Amino acid sequence: MAALVSTYGGRPILAPALREVPLESNSEAIAFSDALVRGDFDCVVLLTGVGTRALVDVVDRAGSREAFVAALGQTRVAARGPKPLAVLRELKVPVWVTAPEPNTWRELLAALDATGLPLSGLRVAVQEYGVSNADLLQGLEARGAQVTRVPVYRWALPEDVAPLRSAVSSLAGGEIDVVIVTTATQAVHLFQVAETMGQAEAVRESLRRTVVASIGPTTTEALGQQGLATDLEASHPKMGFLVREAAARSGELLVAKRRS
Repeated sequence: MAALVSTYGGRPILAPALREVPLESNSEAIAFSDALVRGDFDCVVLLTGVGTRALVDVVDRAGSREAFVAALGQTRVAARGPKPLAVLRELKVPVWVTAPEPNTWRELLAALDATGLPLSGLRVAVQEYGVSNADLLQGLEARGAQVTRVPVYRWALPEDVAPLRSAVSSLAGGEIDVVIVTTATQAVHLFQVAETMGQAEAVRESLRRTVVASIGPTTTEALGQQGLATDLEASHPKMGFLVREAAARSGELLVAKRRS
C-alpha cells in the first residue's frame, strides 16, 4: 500500500495498528472440527481467508486435517468473499454460497436468502475474525438458524506501537492530509493509543479536517461509531481501488473539507 501511495505521488506514513494473535486456547476450534466430522453441522460460514487458514492449521496440529477437509467438503460452505474462497479452492472444497461485493454481512445474508433454502432449524457454524459480528449472528438467528461461533484468533495492538504513537502525534499536530483505513479495528486501536497519550480529542478534531478514506461499508460503519464521517469509500473493497481513488479525489475533498 505504501508503494501504491508513493506511485501516485503521496508521502506514506506507515502506522501499523493491529496484529492477528492466535487464541491461547483453541479448544473451540478443535471442538468444532470434531463436531463437523460427526456431521453435527448443516452449514459452515467462513468470513476471512486468514481465519480459514488458521482454522485448518489448528486442525492440522491436532492431527485431523484430512477428516476435517473431507467433512467440510460434504457440508454446505458459505464464503464471505474472495479470500476465504481462495483457501477453499486450495483445499478443493466446493463452495455453496459466495457473498458478492462489497462482501459484508449484508451481502452474505442476502446470498444465503437467495439460495431458497430456509435456515430455520439448520445448524450453522460461523468462523469469526478477531471480534464477533453481532449483526450477522443476529441475522442468522432471526432466520431460525442454530448458530455456533468458532473464534480462531483475536486482534491486538502491534508489539511495537511507536509508529502508531508517532502517527497520533502527527494527526494531533495537523500534519496529515489523508488517512486510509482498511479495517474497522484500526480505528478502534488508533483511538485506544490516542487515549493513552491524552490526544484522543485532538485526533478526533484533526480527522474532521483530514480526508478519511475507507475500504468498505464495514469500516465506514466503525468510523461512524467513533463519531467520524468517511469522505471516500472505495468503489470495490480492494487496496488498489482505495489508493487510486484516494489519489484521484483527495485534493478536492481536502480543500472543500478545510474550507467548510
